[in-house]
Amino acid sequence: MEDIKPRKVYEAQSISSYRELLKMVKDKYSKNIAYKYKRDYTAKEPEYIEITYEKYVEDVKALSTSLLDLGKENKNVVLIGKNSYEWCTAYMAITTGNMVVVPLDKALPDSEIETLVTRSEAELVFFDKKYLDVMKKLKNEKGNNVDTLICMDGDVEGAKYYNDVLERGRELLRNNDTRYDNMEVDNKKMSIMLFTSGTTNLPKAAMLSQYNICSDISSIATWVKIYDTDTLLSFLPIHHTFECTITFLYGMYSGATVAFSDGLKYIQKNLKEYKVSVFVAVPLVLETMYKKIQKAIEEQGKTKLINTVSKISNALLKVKIDLRKVLFKQILDQFGGNLRVVLYGAAPMSKETIIGYNNLGIDLIQGYGLTETSPVISAETDKEKRPGSVGLVLDTLRVKIDCPDKDGVGEILVKGPSVMMGYYKNEEETNRALQDGWFRTGDFGYLDKDKFLYVTGRKKDIIVLKNGKNVYPQEIEFLINRLPYVVESLVYQREQDKTDTMLCAKIVYDKDLIKGEFGDSTEAEYKENIWNDIKEINKSLPIFKHIKNITITTEGFAKTTTQKVKRYEELKKIN
Repeated sequence: MEDIKPRKVYEAQSISSYRELLKMVKDKYSKNIAYKYKRDYTAKEPEYIEITYEKYVEDVKALSTSLLDLGKENKNVVLIGKNSYEWCTAYMAITTGNMVVVPLDKALPDSEIETLVTRSEAELVFFDKKYLDVMKKLKNEKGNNVDTLICMDGDVEGAKYYNDVLERGRELLRNNDTRYDNMEVDNKKMSIMLFTSGTTNLPKAAMLSQYNICSDISSIATWVKIYDTDTLLSFLPIHHTFECTITFLYGMYSGATVAFSDGLKYIQKNLKEYKVSVFVAVPLVLETMYKKIQKAIEEQGKTKLINTVSKISNALLKVKIDLRKVLFKQILDQFGGNLRVVLYGAAPMSKETIIGYNNLGIDLIQGYGLTETSPVISAETDKEKRPGSVGLVLDTLRVKIDCPDKDGVGEILVKGPSVMMGYYKNEEETNRALQDGWFRTGDFGYLDKDKFLYVTGRKKDIIVLKNGKNVYPQEIEFLINRLPYVVESLVYQREQDKTDTMLCAKIVYDKDLIKGEFGDSTEAEYKENIWNDIKEINKSLPIFKHIKNITITTEGFAKTTTQKVKRYEELKKIN
């Protein structure tokens, strides 16, 4: 097993608790705008709200004091709702008040919300009013601990109103309540309980401490710079550790502004109106945006011109002359004109797309991690990138490749301060995942000669052919997804006869893009065209990795809220 201790890139201030984080932003960035959003984005002339870090820290203290007055110290508190100022304030009030926050996915069905709230053993729930019925049901049911409900976005019957709870905290502080200031919070005990996606099994609850997450933030700061003049757009689900750690917490650490998106279909508009400079996204969103840009360039007959200008621009970059903002202004204006860096993770992205964005002057930085690692394990840096890799391992972590094969591919193991404490009340799964201090990621990958990390696929997704060969479906899907009209794909195996299996692919295509590629045709004709492209991909692969059969559809795959395909759900439909 090769054990890697990576190099460090930048120096950065270390923090070890959320209280340290709040003190730092109050001392350094008190007058900076922390949050920006519309009171009602559906209004004809919406009112824009701006909140400083000074006000945010005051609200956190007041809300936490109010929760302490409700007797919730050392209790578990569920938090479920849209990305909002209230969500961010509640999260920090809970954790710095010596309580455990349990962020839940706002897209879960009611039955699963009930199950997870019960399993979390929470006494208090912060929620948006759309969940009122399920929360009232939980409060009145036996078998769970819920006794207090706080609605974040409305004054509703059967629950306390967030604004009233906050005002009660302010009143307590005016009357010299010092419980919040005088309490000590152990930064190494469980402070955050995060349920994993659970696409195949019962979701496991990862136990994270403030020290876990703060060590990850401190390390990310040595890899990628966010400035106090930056504005980030928060649109990925904030309960998820990627959005929570990077946009919300690292954004705060940097003194930057976080603007809340109006929704997926408003991203482009929000990028412009909030002058967003840092965008945290997933590849599916970035690929879709890039394909639309490429299509517009093609329709205007400017493909050759853009390619020529890109070559000139790249030549000038070698002598440190950067004219991309000027040369590609018209295209960059579609992203708001201020976008300088995009941080992304959760899935691979085509090399062409990465290079395409970089040619325009938008820096793409890929990261890799899991909920159990707070989440970032590795990332490209502002100085070192390698398209196709997931970057270099963070300076505080160690990674090793377990039982590598002849190509150096094995399971990725990680050790360090951002690795979780274990799974809540699940000793069996904890012992399976944590061995001798190493966390088994369940991902297979390898390190190149320069110590860049590559992820080839999930251990549980590997297809083992009858000849003993291993196939990582994501590698082939990556090639298929590069086809301009393909939205997504799924590679799977099917028994061909008793002695052999064949690889198949289910391909989701975009109606408009395929029409632009092959003209107006029948589905059977489109399938033939796609099959011809698949045969070309097969030529670049060893015979055992060849796709032998395809099905095509325009219906997208079932996904998690971070746009990961629920593979097993889709495979059930196929099989």
